[in-house]
Amino acid sequence: MSMTAQRLGRNHGAYHGEAIDIEALLEADLRAANTHAWQPEWLTAAPDRRLLTLRRQRPGARRRIYLSTGIHGDEPAGPLAIRRLLEEDAWPAGGDLWLCPCLNPTGFPLNRRENREGKDLNRDYRHPTTGEVHAHIAWLARQPAFDLSLCLHEDWESHGFYVYELNPANVPSLAETIVSAVARVCPIDLSPLIEGREAHGGIIRPSLDPASRPDWPEAFHLIQRKTRLSYTLEAPSDFPLELRVAALVAAVKAALAAFTQAMGSDPYY
Repeated sequence: MSMTAQRLGRNHGAYHGEAIDIEALLEADLRAANTHAWQPEWLTAAPDRRLLTLRRQRPGARRRIYLSTGIHGDEPAGPLAIRRLLEEDAWPAGGDLWLCPCLNPTGFPLNRRENREGKDLNRDYRHPTTGEVHAHIAWLARQPAFDLSLCLHEDWESHGFYVYELNPANVPSLAETIVSAVARVCPIDLSPLIEGREAHGGIIRPSLDPASRPDWPEAFHLIQRKTRLSYTLEAPSDFPLELRVAALVAAVKAALAAFTQAMGSDPYY
């Protein structure tokens, strides 16, 4: 690992790291999107806020891939990773792409998890009450089913990177490939329990029973309504920001490369 891979020790009881200018970041996303033939659509979530979505159709694409980030305003690495991916424009050719680069635009100026009204958007997908989640769910309902979804996050308590896999069809997993790629740039959380759930080698495979999740996160809504394969990528936010961004970029690239390869060789995909 070429970057400093030691904990900073500043997250006590909450995230106390860097903030980002989310409006400037979204402007950079739009510039990159316009350069590379993405189709933007703004969703009205409330009179004072909009959500940006991006779509890119690829000639001959066989699969549909969804990515999102920025649902928690104290997790800056995800939006920064998406900007880097948009600017690099190294997406695999085999899939149409849908992208939500910031689902919580009012949380980032406050550098806190919740939106301006103090609502955790990532617990609002079963019985939605927030404008952001209502707008997002309505937009998702207009889209076709996705073959793969990737949700970019951070965890202020984590000892390293880890991933949630939701894979109810039991297709060949991408999780080990993701973790292996990230391990080259970022420590992996090898704890046997992460967020109160059993983990193995930085991989959590939680219960998919809807009754076990009274407050659905975005990924659970996706697995119930829009896809049969979803990964939530968790960078460790008590480490340097550049390392966290690199971890998420590596995770996305590894997931997409492995998924694209599997499309051509495995009938399950």
